Amino acid sequence: MTTGETLKVLRLCRRHLALLQRHPGSAPRVYLRNSFSSQSVRPAKSRGLVKTVILGVTAAAPFAFGLQYALSGPKERRKMKLVVEGTGRFCRSLYVGLLISADYWWTSNVRLRGMDESSPDFVQGMSACHQRAADNMVEGAIRNGGLYIKLGQGLCAFNHLLPPEYINTLRTLEDRALNRRYKEVDALFQEDFNCTPDKMFKSFDYEPVAAASLAQVHKAELQDGTPVAVKVQYIDLRDRFDGDIRTLEILLDIVKFIHPSFGFRWVLKDLKGTLAQELDFENEGRNSERCAQDLKHFNFIVIPKVYWDMTSKRVLTADYCEGCKINNVEGIKSQGLSLKDVSIALVM
Repeated sequence: MTTGETLKVLRLCRRHLALLQRHPGSAPRVYLRNSFSSQSVRPAKSRGLVKTVILGVTAAAPFAFGLQYALSGPKERRKMKLVVEGTGRFCRSLYVGLLISADYWWTSNVRLRGMDESSPDFVQGMSACHQRAADNMVEGAIRNGGLYIKLGQGLCAFNHLLPPEYINTLRTLEDRALNRRYKEVDALFQEDFNCTPDKMFKSFDYEPVAAASLAQVHKAELQDGTPVAVKVQYIDLRDRFDGDIRTLEILLDIVKFIHPSFGFRWVLKDLKGTLAQELDFENEGRNSERCAQDLKHFNFIVIPKVYWDMTSKRVLTADYCEGCKINNVEGIKSQGLSLKDVSIALVM
């Protein structure tokens, strides 16, 4: 049988299957059965092969990643961890953004549709929506940490733009931060100074006396007994800066696409440069010395001295000074200071 005849027989079998089955001859049936069985087995085998490959890749990928993580050094492990955690922060941020957007859409277009914007029910409904959105933002910022907390703190300054529900809720981020483990502090000192802080200082308290969005402060003593404050940046903050900024930019673009009247991307643009400078503690130390020089004629102002041999871009060591926040009235009184004198000094 030639190639042309084979193609003709196959074409005939496909078009006239019902007619061929009426003939008593067994040869066409056998040939028909063999030809179709071979064609039906091939797709089944192909599907089985594809399924096996997919299952193999799915099972092998986590094993390969875990093996590479186990064989990598500390810096490589941190980078791999940043990729995984960065994906989690992106998904979490996207979820919070979409949840807030959906809540505003539902409240504006369904629950409060047709209501007078000056009516008590409308004002109360929008206030509740603002509060839910602010609560979700704070929860997401705390779980993501780092720049997200810093951005939330920065939004508090826009009290002339944001509803009061946002301002009052976001202020809780001013005193919220994530304390890191002792091993991370040791790892950062090893990278920047090639020694751990307990060897670098006469004493070093691993329990931070204060924690902020970008760093935490530890109390320590120099070898001569001088008390100092050591500001230690979170070890992964500089590595995740670009990724977190890009995530926030994408999120704000999505929210603006859903809500065209929402245009707060410029807020992130303004904060981006400031945040990059705040991550450089050497720049902060230079600014501190500049302030000390410019304000030296005020005898009531104390600028902590910077110890440059124990300072890097991620660690700032300066004199330890007791004090309290300027808005802590009871704290000011407990130090024996007059509120009137403090007020006069502030406006000089």
